[in-house]
Amino acid sequence: MEKMIELKHVYKTYTLGKVDSHALHDISLSINAGEIVVILGPSGSGKTTLLNVISGLDRISKGKILYEGKDISRYGDHRMTRFRKKNLGFIFQTYNLLEHLNVYENVLVGAKLGKSKSDIDQIIDTVGLTRHKKKYMYQLSGGEQQRISIARALAKHPKVMFCDEPTGALDEKTGKVVLESLIEANEKLKTTMIIVTHNPGIAFIGDRVIKMNSGKIIEEIKNEYRTPPSEIPWG
Repeated sequence: MEKMIELKHVYKTYTLGKVDSHALHDISLSINAGEIVVILGPSGSGKTTLLNVISGLDRISKGKILYEGKDISRYGDHRMTRFRKKNLGFIFQTYNLLEHLNVYENVLVGAKLGKSKSDIDQIIDTVGLTRHKKKYMYQLSGGEQQRISIARALAKHPKVMFCDEPTGALDEKTGKVVLESLIEANEKLKTTMIIVTHNPGIAFIGDRVIKMNSGKIIEEIKNEYRTPPSEIPWG
């Protein structure tokens, strides 16, 4: 498979007085195009810091991060912003949707951030919200709003989607529906997915699992097959 992302001996260090604290310690990792990679670990393990540096939201202290062979760790702020806008999508626990716009219009906002023309109706259908596309946010459940945030991120046609605890604020039934939307987007649109979670059940939906603790990768597991979200244990 084609390598999309490579991390080479990456460190993220914070200095408090005369003491250095390694949020990330000597991380080396490759992610292939089209993979679903789950980064798993308890609170404080470094998993969100890892997501932030891979996505260019935060700077590394040492090492290299390559996207399709290009070293983005050398990019200045302006170039990094343009890179993220062109190539990356983000989904967070908080939906950050525009309350005065309906579903279709919120997804259209995402499409306007990208260079490629998007079929908004197709993307809304991918996340299973076609019958809700004229509704406003107050008319929708939390899970439906999270699926809108997925559709909005997909509408810009990102090469890589970063999902930071995308089901953290959802119950089991709703969370599994959201995960099904992510998998469908990966399969239909070939979007590379990086999912950060503390929920060990979610590890089964991915191609690979990166387990973290104390700023280090402690184990890397390749799943023989992806387990459908409806069949995974929860929590």
